[in-house]
Amino acid sequence: MEKYGVEQLPELFEGAAAIFAEKKDELCAMDANMGDGDLGLTMNKGFAALPDFIRQNTEAGDAGKTLMKAAMKMAALVPSTMGTLMSSGIMEGGKALKGCGEFGASELAAFLQAFANGIQKRGKCQPGDCTILDAMAPAAEKAAAAAGRGESLAGVIAEALEGAREGVEATKDMIPKYGKAAVFSAKASGIADQGAMAAMYLLEGLKNSICS
Repeated sequence: MEKYGVEQLPELFEGAAAIFAEKKDELCAMDANMGDGDLGLTMNKGFAALPDFIRQNTEAGDAGKTLMKAAMKMAALVPSTMGTLMSSGIMEGGKALKGCGEFGASELAAFLQAFANGIQKRGKCQPGDCTILDAMAPAAEKAAAAAGRGESLAGVIAEALEGAREGVEATKDMIPKYGKAAVFSAKASGIADQGAMAAMYLLEGLKNSICS
């Protein structure tokens, strides 16, 4: 599908719901080593509910407002650190698309850039801090470049996913600065950041929907 209408947006995020259900235990195991051990549960709960939140809060002809309202519901459902960051990213992405009636390649690029900005603003983090931003920032950069070349929606999400994968790999050489991961930073060497992994899986899930 080259463009999603507002009423089709739930289908786009069904892929994310599916992949977080699949990766729930993996993310929990990663998080148990460096955090609270509930990351997979949080991502599964939040993204499983997101498609229905979108359906329940659809604003005809406005993908941006629809996503903003759905993200507010998601934030209330999963008020943990990562739940808040993901919800903030979706909310900022929605703001960037306010008034858009369709979600295509250029809208995806704008959404991902605003998503990364929302994470940075809410989390007060910078690239290189070993966080979710280290996957989302390069993903947004590659998505913008692909959209600028006139790539299709599938091409833009493929480039974004590649950027996220590169970002995840880069976190293996970073020192965590925030949360419990910072407390256990001595054992972080060579280990990918779990938040960055969650961002990568989000993009993989979106790609699965777009390319199905």
